[in-house]
Amino acid sequence: MDKPTLEIEQTAWDRGVELVAGVDEVGRGAWAGPLTVCVAVVPRMDEIGSGELAWVRDSKLLSEQRREMLFEVLAPFCLAWSIGHAEHYECDELGMSSAQRLAAARALEGVVACLGRSPNLLLLDGKWDFIGSTDSVAVVKGDQRSFAIATASILAKVSRDRIMRAEHQHYPVYDFEHNKGYPSLQHRIALAGWGASPIHRRSWSFMNKLIW
Repeated sequence: MDKPTLEIEQTAWDRGVELVAGVDEVGRGAWAGPLTVCVAVVPRMDEIGSGELAWVRDSKLLSEQRREMLFEVLAPFCLAWSIGHAEHYECDELGMSSAQRLAAARALEGVVACLGRSPNLLLLDGKWDFIGSTDSVAVVKGDQRSFAIATASILAKVSRDRIMRAEHQHYPVYDFEHNKGYPSLQHRIALAGWGASPIHRRSWSFMNKLIW
């Protein structure tokens, strides 16, 4: 199943849960740039319909152009949404798991500031509940099953991609515009020839052999 539904959200709404949020991260496997988490609270609705929202998917299954289009639709559609980052140096200092918790806490803090309260239910993509509250639930393949999680996936991906495209202007040799800090042939060649940039994560084992 690659088209998310409202089944999980509807079950929660039917039992009286008011604010349901999707949570997803992007950038965990990147060599450079931040780790990014989005918390997105979606409004209650009976169906997704056949309009632009019907295109909502796991962000990895969408083209960059489609993600950018959906971002402009989803941002005002959500009751509230917020992005939290763990910067490259925080990923190094804390480790990836703690950095992901930090980014999630920052994203949730932004939503609470907007709504004046925390969501009643947080649906997280994957097997690991990296928020760890009584209101959070991990959903395996959640970005393919849950509309709220897929929404968070798109908002997180586009937000981080925009950051990495901006960084490309400062460090064009690494081709961040296209690889967004993830492993690629051009990225590997640039690291071998030029060493690492100031926004690269130093904790990856192969980075020990590079010039800084």
